[in-house]
Amino acid sequence: MTSTQSNRESNRDRLAQLDTFLSNTRSLWQPQPFKQVRPAWCDLYPQLTEALLTLDDEPLQFYSDNPESFLPWLVEQLPELTPLLGWHELPVKQTSAIELPGNRFFDGMGGRKRSQIEAFTCHSGQIEHSVVEWCGGKGHLGRLLGHSWQKPVTTLEWDGALCEAGCVAAEKAGIDQVFHVTDVLQPDLPVALTHQHAVALHACGELHRTLVRHSIEQTAVALDIVPCCYGLGCDDIYQPFTEGLSLQLQKDDMRLAVTETVTAGQREVVQRNKEMAWKLGYIELRKQQTGEAGYRNIKPIRKAWLQQSFREFCQQLAQREELMLTDDADWDRFEQLGWQRQDEVMRLLLLRHSFRRPLELWLVLDMVCALEAAGYQVEYGTFCERQMTPRNIMISARR
Repeated sequence: MTSTQSNRESNRDRLAQLDTFLSNTRSLWQPQPFKQVRPAWCDLYPQLTEALLTLDDEPLQFYSDNPESFLPWLVEQLPELTPLLGWHELPVKQTSAIELPGNRFFDGMGGRKRSQIEAFTCHSGQIEHSVVEWCGGKGHLGRLLGHSWQKPVTTLEWDGALCEAGCVAAEKAGIDQVFHVTDVLQPDLPVALTHQHAVALHACGELHRTLVRHSIEQTAVALDIVPCCYGLGCDDIYQPFTEGLSLQLQKDDMRLAVTETVTAGQREVVQRNKEMAWKLGYIELRKQQTGEAGYRNIKPIRKAWLQQSFREFCQQLAQREELMLTDDADWDRFEQLGWQRQDEVMRLLLLRHSFRRPLELWLVLDMVCALEAAGYQVEYGTFCERQMTPRNIMISARR
């Protein structure tokens, strides 16, 4: 067996094992504590539930900010989840010796975006063909790849204003880069991927899945992608590339894979916690006034509502839902209930969030195996630290 065949077998086996593990543990990660006061697993594992709910604020904050540090604690409570430790371990992509340009080349680019683009360029490997940049915005990534490897670049982007700005930046930098205003989800593309090197940094959901399909169908010679927002554009049930998998992911399951954030400031965290607590308080109030037992989805709210009182917040939500609230509601009590529920939800979520990376890896391996089945040699791994972006898995495929 060649090393390529061995690698394919390894990835197929790993996907099959992960598929079985996630299917068998669905009852732990699929329920959403925000929607259920006590998921069913709380009754099955009362000691784990008690341990989570009695966590002090300091370890709660630490584990929320450092999810991998929570795993040893969780495995000690529930040894059958020991495989989680392995599913969080990913290889680091190899780097290429690239001399990056000076600061002037990156004018107009945010620091975090610049860091991601530099990391992508250093980890994508040698580029030997012309580049097609998928959903490229202003073409920052394509411009740097064109500079680094002296290859022509075609950037596909649906926003005409971004394309115009990208053209100006490319001309200023002396890069052979052309832009096409196009919707990549439409069947007719302005450029074929045959004999091209396709790249995409954080193309969301169906956008990166469409690139994988086009690359396979049009036999692109190379592909480097960093997927993001897997649930975007997905049907109610995800249709995997690989046949024979037992796990069925719904949209909410796919959103779980990308809920981790590392860029929120303290003010954003405070506002997020307040929004969660007030929504939960409103849900308890709505149950009391309507007698509804189940969960009803709450549409996104206007952030300005959080600057009002809790009573006004609830009245705004009720008005949108065409619900008449009584004037004698105990607003202080229901706000307090909301904060109590928020405190519990954040602790119970630690278990669910432990499955974010394995779910993302399942989605990544699904694409990896599809590319390998189409004749590509594929590598995957992290291209930067999670502090730069939690969506830090890169897939590299070569014919």
